[in-house]
Amino acid sequence: MAAPGRKHITTEPGRRHRRFPRYRTNFPVAVELLLEKGYKRLDGQCKDLSIAGIGALLAEELAMGEVLALTFSLPASTVVWHVRTVVRHRRRYHHGLEFLSLSQEQSTLLAAYLAGLERAD
Repeated sequence: MAAPGRKHITTEPGRRHRRFPRYRTNFPVAVELLLEKGYKRLDGQCKDLSIAGIGALLAEELAMGEVLALTFSLPASTVVWHVRTVVRHRRRYHHGLEFLSLSQEQSTLLAAYLAGLERAD
């Protein structure tokens, strides 16, 4: 169900159109979450990526709305990204994470990287 004030465009009955296209990719990621007794690090794998977020396979199921510190490097790059994200979707161990803190420079670099990838949706 769409949030109040937002409508999803449909192309087929029962299928939602995403606000931003997703692209297939595969690279390691790490997330840190804050627990009562400190931080916990989980390693994972990026499976798809968009200008607004990342689809990652993580070793544990995380709660919807959980805010995470995400660390990764795009393939063929030595730049390490540190980005705050929030869990917007979860299907078992696959998590849809929305970027909360991309800089303008990061958005530009990400758009250039995505331009060379195959669409996933």
